[in-house]
Amino acid sequence: MTKIRKILVANRGEIALRVMRSAREMGIKTVAVYSEADRKSPHVRYADEAVCIGGPKSAESYLRGDKIIEVCKELGVDAIHPGYGFLSENANFAKAVTEAGLIFIGPSPEAITLMGSKLAAKAAVANYDIPMVPGTKDAITDLEEAKKVATNIGFPILIKASAGGGGKGMRVVTGAEIFEEQMKMAVSEAISAFGDGAVFIEKYVGSPRHIEIQVLGDMHGNIVHLFERECSIQRRHQKVIEEAPSAILTPEIREAMGQAAVNVAKACNYHGAGTVEFLMDENLNFYFLEMNTRLQVEHPVTEQITGLDLVKEQIKIAEGAPLSFKQEDLTINGHALELRVYAEDPKNNFLPDIGKLEQYKRPQGLGVRVDDGFEEGMEIPIYYDPMIAKLVTFGKDRQEAIEKMLRAIDEYKITGIETTLPFGKFVLNHEAFISGNFDTKFIDRYFTPDMLKPEINPAETEIAAALAAMLMDKKKPDVKANAEASAVATSNWKKNRLHS
Repeated sequence: MTKIRKILVANRGEIALRVMRSAREMGIKTVAVYSEADRKSPHVRYADEAVCIGGPKSAESYLRGDKIIEVCKELGVDAIHPGYGFLSENANFAKAVTEAGLIFIGPSPEAITLMGSKLAAKAAVANYDIPMVPGTKDAITDLEEAKKVATNIGFPILIKASAGGGGKGMRVVTGAEIFEEQMKMAVSEAISAFGDGAVFIEKYVGSPRHIEIQVLGDMHGNIVHLFERECSIQRRHQKVIEEAPSAILTPEIREAMGQAAVNVAKACNYHGAGTVEFLMDENLNFYFLEMNTRLQVEHPVTEQITGLDLVKEQIKIAEGAPLSFKQEDLTINGHALELRVYAEDPKNNFLPDIGKLEQYKRPQGLGVRVDDGFEEGMEIPIYYDPMIAKLVTFGKDRQEAIEKMLRAIDEYKITGIETTLPFGKFVLNHEAFISGNFDTKFIDRYFTPDMLKPEINPAETEIAAALAAMLMDKKKPDVKANAEASAVATSNWKKNRLHS
C-alpha cells in the first residue's frame, strides 16, 4: 500500500469541498486549484494550499492538465482527485498523471477509454449475460446503410453518438422520411461536441426509467455494487432529481441489475467508484446503457442508504487497500432523495439564470444535507455548469424522505436568481412521483411553466397596494386603470425585491 499524504482536487465548487472534507477526516492535506472567476470561492479557502491556474474559461484553467500536474510537482502532491466533469473521464489526463509518478484517484486509463466509447463498451460486455437494447454493434456513417438498419430494427429508433453524453449527438427518429436529416444532424452534433462523428443506432425505448447501479472495485479483483439510484426526473436528458433506492424494483430485479453492473465492471478490470446505467421499460425489463467511470453528482443518496463515504473508499482503493466489506455485508437502510439546485428558470424552459445570490440561507435539521460551493453575495459565474447545490434528504422510508425534502425546499432561501427549487416542490407534490408511477417523460407529460406562478403573501399585497395608490390618477377615477396599476406595482415590487 502507498499512503497518500497530500491530494490535489482538480475541480471546483461543491465537489472540491466534498472531496476535501473526506480527505481532512483521513488526515490528508489538500490543494485547491482555481480559475480567476473562482478566486473567492469557499473551496479555495478550505484547502490547505491553493493555486490559481488560469483565466475564467475552463480551457484556460480546469482543463489545463499540464498545468495541474506542474502544480502537483511544485507542492509535493501525492495524488489527484478529478471529481466529476472537466478531466474526470479523460484517459489521456489519467495516463499523464500516472506517468508523472502521481496517483490518479479513479480507474485506469484503459478502463476510461473502453467505457468512454458506447460501442466499445457494448463489445466489452458481450461475453456476459447483460441485456442490451437491440441495435448496431458498430459505428455507421453511410446514410443508405444506416437507413436500412433502422428500417430492420423498426421505427422509432435512436441515433446516438458513440462518444456522447448529456443528450448531445442524440436524435429520436420516428419514421424513414426524416431519417436522413436527423442522421446528418446527429453526426454534426457529435463532431461539434466530442470531435468524433461516430454514431450508432438503437431501438428507441419510448417511456423508459433511468436506473443506475453504483459499483466499487479494488485493485485485487474484488467488485461490489451499492444498489441502485433512480434518475428518471430529467430535463434535456440531464438529471434533476435522484433517489435511492428506486420505488419500483423488486428484490429479484435489484439482484439481477446489481450482478449485471458488477459484470460490466469486471469486463474492463475496473477499480475505483463507477456507475453502470440502465434503461428500464414499462415491463421492468432493463438494458445496459453505459458506464460512467467517475464519481457521480448523485452519489450522496447512495452514501445515505449505505452509510459509506464513497470518496474515502476511492482514496483507500487508490492507496492499494482491498475493500473492507463483501457484497453480503451491504444492506439498504432508509431512503434518500437529491434535488439538484440549478441556477435555472423552470418557467423559461430551464434556461440558465446568472446573477448575484442576494439571499442564500441553507435548510438545516435532521435528515437534511446540503453539498454546495457558494455563499451569500457571490455571483453565479457564466463559465461553468449552473448547479448551485445538491439538496439531499434522508428518512426511514420514501414518504419521510419526501416530507423532509418539501420542508427543506421551503426553508432554502435563494433570491437574486431563479432556481429549480420550485420545480422540485412541484415534482414531489405530484401524484405520479408520489405513487412511483413516472418515467423520463415526466416533464413532457405533466409540467408546463405556468404551473410555477409566483405566490404573493398578504403583507406583500398590502405594500403593493400602497405603491399602486401612489400611481393612481385621483382626478380621474378609473376602476380598470386602478386595477391595472395595482397589478403592475405588485409585479414590479416583487421583481425588484427578488432581483435587485
